[in-house]
Amino acid sequence: MRPVFYISGHGFGHASRQIEIINALGSLTPDVGIVVRTSAPRWLFDRTVRVPITFSAGACDTGVVQIDSLRLDERATIAEAHEFHRHLQQRAASEARLLRETGATLVVSDAPPLACAAAREAGIPSVVVSNFTWDWIYAEYREHLPAAPELVPTISAAYRQAAEGWRLPMHGGFDGFATLRDVPFVARHARHAAEDVRRRLALPPTRPLVLCSFGGYGLERLDLSTLDCLGDYDIVLTERDAAAPKKPGIHRVAESRLYAEGLRYEDLVHAVEVVVTKPGYGIIAECIANGAAILYTSRGRFAEYAVLISEMPRYLRCGYLDQERLLAGRWRDALDRVMSAPAPPQQPATNGADVIAGMMLARG
Repeated sequence: MRPVFYISGHGFGHASRQIEIINALGSLTPDVGIVVRTSAPRWLFDRTVRVPITFSAGACDTGVVQIDSLRLDERATIAEAHEFHRHLQQRAASEARLLRETGATLVVSDAPPLACAAAREAGIPSVVVSNFTWDWIYAEYREHLPAAPELVPTISAAYRQAAEGWRLPMHGGFDGFATLRDVPFVARHARHAAEDVRRRLALPPTRPLVLCSFGGYGLERLDLSTLDCLGDYDIVLTERDAAAPKKPGIHRVAESRLYAEGLRYEDLVHAVEVVVTKPGYGIIAECIANGAAILYTSRGRFAEYAVLISEMPRYLRCGYLDQERLLAGRWRDALDRVMSAPAPPQQPATNGADVIAGMMLARG
């Protein structure tokens, strides 16, 4: 068995959940030959993959054009996607040669349509493992599509070449798949107790902690010095070097220290009470799996957003904070509400990585 994972480089969420699947697959079959094809950063895989992989850097899709974590450029998104996908067949032929050279037996897409087209070209089955498809995302920007009339049909046609769609919860798209199978949440689970994490990172042992989490694109406009909640809550955030001067109640954790202590980001999520973030599948699944509440803000025009905010209350305590109050530092009231919210009505399974790894082995 030799699966090749094509992983979108848009943000960290696609890579994070596929890394969990890769780890699960490798633990079931240690001698499996796993290849990863992605434009996501290599360091993310180096730090979190626990099994041998062959890493192949390369653009698989274009995602959306982000200005920062909360703003995107719709026109540029469609323009870049159009430029990439109008050459899809040529790209697929090139990728098919790579698949043959690696001896691939299965292609896994999250969720570059290029993967499905290349697999068909190489005569290899492909599966899409995701909670959304890019044709569904791009269709939202209908006013820009006259400049790219073939974009959505091209992507939809590529997805139809997949053998199956393995659909994660909180999903959208997937209309063109002949075979669909719903799978549980793929989530990263903490491996250390909250008290241990706080001790290792010198965080207050009993104060309510709020993790500020805005992914790979960051949010430079956020000025934590204006926060109105520091009397009752301590704020935690991770940074590449954490060289900024300290301020009482704000704890900047260097990423190098986090990993040097034998911890991962999900351990930090487990150690806090609330995560302040934009809605994204990865951080939502991580909060569900590790018992944290979410205080979320809007994230620009992205079709997935409406699905996520509709589904979240079923699975975790959550509340909304508009961007004006977020950036002005007026967090206290919203934090108080989400902290006092009742437990969610459902506790979904979060063992999707193990389930999907088993499904891959069953395919042979």
